[in-house]
Amino acid sequence: MSNVWTGEGPTRRRRSDRLQISLVIGILLLLEFYLRPSLVEGRGMPDFLLLTLLILCLRLSPGWAAVTGLLVGATIDVLTPARFGANMLVHTLIGYASAWGRAVFFADHVVVAAGLFFAGTWIRNLLVLLLSGAPVARLGAEAVFWGPLQAGSTALVGTAVVILFRDWLAIRIDR
Repeated sequence: MSNVWTGEGPTRRRRSDRLQISLVIGILLLLEFYLRPSLVEGRGMPDFLLLTLLILCLRLSPGWAAVTGLLVGATIDVLTPARFGANMLVHTLIGYASAWGRAVFFADHVVVAAGLFFAGTWIRNLLVLLLSGAPVARLGAEAVFWGPLQAGSTALVGTAVVILFRDWLAIRIDR
């Protein structure tokens, strides 16, 4: 219901929501492309681009989340053309599955969001390596050590983003 006296209606609220989400996404993209390369590059560093996709998937329908995942995957494939196509497919699947999972789980709960960030990162890493034809030893090391390390750091940063911007992202902080 719109408030006649203040002029705040559903349209104005949607516009401010989009602006707030755009600012959060912009911050994450700046962290991915400007801060992350200047830090010590390691395989355990949080993946801000995947985190951006997963945060968007909490708010999108499965179809739009799949399209967004395809675009994110295409961006990564352009930056790392050695495994061209693997990232597009995997990010499309991750986007669709995480948006669909929102209907099954309570996606506006911070613990569920942290689990989504962890699982999305770990599964993405394994699927990209599997589709790119990585050796079994590298796949095993990714599954046991490097994947959980990066997934944990991404989930930690994602949880911090969700807590800091909970009002903008419309995620409640129940325990």
